[in-house]
Amino acid sequence: MDETPKIIVDSDWKEQAQAEKARLSEQESQKAEESGSQQDPNKPVDFTDLVQSLTSQALLYLGAIPEPETGRSIVAPDMAKMSIDMLGVLEIKTEGNLTEEESQLLTTVVRELRLQFVEVSKAIAKAVEEGKLKPGSPGMPTGMPPTGPITE
Repeated sequence: MDETPKIIVDSDWKEQAQAEKARLSEQESQKAEESGSQQDPNKPVDFTDLVQSLTSQALLYLGAIPEPETGRSIVAPDMAKMSIDMLGVLEIKTEGNLTEEESQLLTTVVRELRLQFVEVSKAIAKAVEEGKLKPGSPGMPTGMPPTGPITE
C-alpha cells in the first residue's frame, strides 16, 4: 500500500488570486480618482491655488525645491522675498474675508516662509563672511551684501 500523500492542486486558486488582485486594483483606482478630483485641471482656480503658487515660487527661490527644467537648486533671496511679501499683502488685504481654513493656511505659510527666509539669509551672510560667496553680486535681500542668484 502506497502511503505517499497525494498532492491535490486546486486550479481555482490562480483565478481567485487574480480576482482578488483585480478587486484591490479597482479599489485603489477608485481611491485615486476620489483624491485626484482635487487635482482636476478643469477645476476653477481658487484661493488655495493662489497661495500654493506663491508658496512654490518662494520655496523655489529659497533653494528648497529644485528648478524643474534643470533639477538644480536656485537661491535668489530677493525673488523669494517678493513672493513672501505678496503673500503678506494678501494676508492683510483679505483679513476677515476668508474661511477659517484659508486664513489658517495663509497665516501658517507666511510665518513658515519668513522663518525659512531668515535662515537662508543667515546662511548666505555666513558664507559671505567665510569667503565662500563673493559679495557684490545682485540678488541679496536689502541690508545684506549682494551675492546674486546662487545655483547648486
